[in-house]
Amino acid sequence: MTTNNNKNVPKATFQRYPVYLKALRKLKKHGVERVMSKELAELVNIEPTTIRRDFSFLGNLGKQGYGYSVDRLVDIFNQQLGVDFDEKIILVGAGNLGRALMNYNKWDYVVGEIVCAFDRDESKIGMELYGVPVYSIDELEERIPSGCHIAILTITHGVQNTVDRLVECGITGIIDFTSKHFNVPKGVVVKSVDVVSSIQELVLNPIPRIKKHRNRTDISPVATCDGERQEKISKNTCGAGLEKISRQSR
Repeated sequence: MTTNNNKNVPKATFQRYPVYLKALRKLKKHGVERVMSKELAELVNIEPTTIRRDFSFLGNLGKQGYGYSVDRLVDIFNQQLGVDFDEKIILVGAGNLGRALMNYNKWDYVVGEIVCAFDRDESKIGMELYGVPVYSIDELEERIPSGCHIAILTITHGVQNTVDRLVECGITGIIDFTSKHFNVPKGVVVKSVDVVSSIQELVLNPIPRIKKHRNRTDISPVATCDGERQEKISKNTCGAGLEKISRQSR
């Protein structure tokens, strides 16, 4: 089976591919071998007709009445997105925020995982926090995994020097929680996460209120990548859909 070149895939469709991959990886983890478009729709909150249309750009992936092979779809979406989503990520700073990120180290089975952390605190060095080993920042060049390109920064001191060292080690993407200004060479992408600024935006902009009724809460519809408006479903609904698919596959 050959897939179409992703250049022929509409942008809105391509932006939904990671959403499908996220759900498919969850299904695979729960032992689900095949899935119908209607069942997948319950997990991703996208209409079955839209799912089938999106999949049609990749060739004939399923059979009517049989559904789609989960393993096959995972492989195809990995190909289309250009990576296998098993990215090795390092964390610099094993303090409170760093620990929280390590505890969350699942990333919904999509983007990879934090494989190690670095810190200056001798009381943390040599420990394993939430399954992630913590090394001395002095050992960065020796301990950084081969092929690692993404680093998460949660430190407050020596930021520029640390960034320079990371770049020298081949890091090309930085998730920045430092709230500090630093420079990077051309070709290095920085994504800053500033909680204070986000709170400020919410304070300065009106927040829509949710109307509560006796038996349910009305949730405002949200726009998908292609502008379609769909009602946001709860985590419980997603969980129920996953459980239903798992039972049917047994």
